[in-house]
Amino acid sequence: MTSADSSANAAMGAASGATAAPYRRPGETADRIRRMLAGYVLAWPWFDGFSAWALRRLYFPASRLWAAARLADGSPERFWETVPMRRRLEHNGRLAAALARFDRARARAEALEAEWQRVFFGPEDSPDNYRLAVEAARLGSRHAYNAARRFFFFLLDREVPRMRFDPASPAEVAAVYGEARRELAPFAAPPDAMPTVEVSRPLPGEAGADYWLRFKSPSPRLGDTVYARVHEPRGAADAPTVIFGHGICVEFDHWRGLIDEADHLRQAGFRVIRPEAPWHGRRTPAGYFGGERLIATYPMGLLDAVLGTLREWSVLADWSRRTSRGALAFGGTSLGAQMAQLAADRAREWPQHLRPEGLFLITHCGRMAEAAQHGEMARIVGGAEEAEQKGWTLEEVDRYAAILDPRREPPLAPERIVTVLGRRDVVTPFTDALPLIDGWKVPEANRFLWDRGHFSIPMTLIHNSAPVARFREVMR
Repeated sequence: MTSADSSANAAMGAASGATAAPYRRPGETADRIRRMLAGYVLAWPWFDGFSAWALRRLYFPASRLWAAARLADGSPERFWETVPMRRRLEHNGRLAAALARFDRARARAEALEAEWQRVFFGPEDSPDNYRLAVEAARLGSRHAYNAARRFFFFLLDREVPRMRFDPASPAEVAAVYGEARRELAPFAAPPDAMPTVEVSRPLPGEAGADYWLRFKSPSPRLGDTVYARVHEPRGAADAPTVIFGHGICVEFDHWRGLIDEADHLRQAGFRVIRPEAPWHGRRTPAGYFGGERLIATYPMGLLDAVLGTLREWSVLADWSRRTSRGALAFGGTSLGAQMAQLAADRAREWPQHLRPEGLFLITHCGRMAEAAQHGEMARIVGGAEEAEQKGWTLEEVDRYAAILDPRREPPLAPERIVTVLGRRDVVTPFTDALPLIDGWKVPEANRFLWDRGHFSIPMTLIHNSAPVARFREVMR
């Protein structure tokens, strides 16, 4: 047994024992009440239209300004260049003050992140209560740093770009992924030697223990450090494990009060591994906001992120098998669901112990191009003009996106697949999801087809636990 496995077993012991005061996230009770209220008020189709408007007019433009501030180092001139947008000299004084506030929020977040790394992964142990305090402070400071987007609201208008697009040329993409259009297996294969997985010290909680994993990404196109948060259920030795991916621009470990399916899955008895996708959270490159690079460098960024994720999930699958005798499943929401279904599909060519025994998919579709190129998100963020200037045609982009589509044969027994879809979903279009699950012959009992859209589905899941309950039955 490796030291990482020993640390994992220690974390599991914390889940079943009661050696420390239960961990509660800052404002957890209030967040829980707000989520329940949101589940009843916002779980309706009107919320989808409002969400699309908010992404287009508020979130993406404010995020681009926030990302520019990361490189500005307090300089208004550098800020304008980095956005990029027309300089507004009348705003320079107010902008300088906003950049100063931003830098203070960033400094606090970075200082607490450094202490968090020392306390959870460093060589010296710390008292449980100190770890609880550091995690609470880290989450609070990171939430405040992310929320610093509001410092730049006074600049929001139609001139602010939603992304800083920088797509590679067709020749550059072909040099890296041209062969993948003929044979994908070498690009989706697990590493020959699994990287060492470090396991953090745990946070004991009422529902179980939380801890983090980190390892070097086996993708040569990424090569950074992968982080994953593990939610361990209390008193459930060898619990079934689900590796669960998040949606694009969702940074579940860095905002307070997010809707997180991991809570419901742990309550149902699952150990949940929540990896941070490439270019999100701690993996966000300088000058970008979480998830931006994946979109702004499409299609190269999407190929790098998804194919890198497959290799990273193979590492997590291997770790899961070494630390639990329970069943293994893949799952996710939106882009995370697309990654999960492709990982399950390509895992048919992986060693037997890396293959999942279940799939739990929320708001997914059959073809990546339908979501990335033709779905509502493409209309929200734009980028078609920049792609055309680099020499792309719609047909050529679609051919690369098709690399990331699962095959039409089900990746595992259809009765082991549970899917949640919105009939009004135009982000990962329902009209493209239905042929996939029909072709896979997913049983009617495992299909939850609601009269909702892409953003109201997670709200509905807050108070409708039927899909999670069904998935629990399937995984038994």
